[in-house]
Amino acid sequence: MSATGLERVQAAAARLKVFPLPSVVLFPGTALPLHIFEARYRAMVADAVASDGVFAMAQLTSSGELHPMLSAGVISLHESMPDGRSNLVLTGICRARVVREHQMTRPYREVEAELCVDPAFAGAEEEQLQRAVFELASRLPDEVGERLLKVSSRVKGGALADVVASTVAADVWRRLELLSELDVKLRLGGVMAEVANLLARVQPAGGERASGRKGASFLN
Repeated sequence: MSATGLERVQAAAARLKVFPLPSVVLFPGTALPLHIFEARYRAMVADAVASDGVFAMAQLTSSGELHPMLSAGVISLHESMPDGRSNLVLTGICRARVVREHQMTRPYREVEAELCVDPAFAGAEEEQLQRAVFELASRLPDEVGERLLKVSSRVKGGALADVVASTVAADVWRRLELLSELDVKLRLGGVMAEVANLLARVQPAGGERASGRKGASFLN
């Protein structure tokens, strides 16, 4: 039986490959397309593909240190090009906290990491966010709204907060704040605030889309 994504990340955590990319914060449960062209990250991807298929996305502090919270993922699609570049999709699996950074023996950075897996959660914050997402989707263009409802209807708790944050939080540092929030209740509340800000700026749509026809498959 093949290992799950979480099992693969757990096995890689002692020496986790890291890709710092200032413009990107990957949330668990979401997919990130990447074009790899820099030599050191070509080497990283080649090593990952040849072994466990795992690496983590990271942000850097102003001093060039790795931010302590990472998002570890697995390569779900990979296409190599003749010149050494590649296109891939990294699927986020879970948060990981940097324990220490290893001395560099490869062209890229590696860390020992502690995985931060969300506990199960049940509370009013989850339903409040679901209803706010439904309202937001009813105000968006059809394709965008349907996609938001589709991804949100499949998950609960911390995973719900993550997929919605990936859609509605545009600022990189705000996304990093939400990634770094390990308390699921507080994270749901933070994402709810982001959705509320969008609702305040997006006018309600008229007709059928505002009447609730989309709601049945999402809320039931």
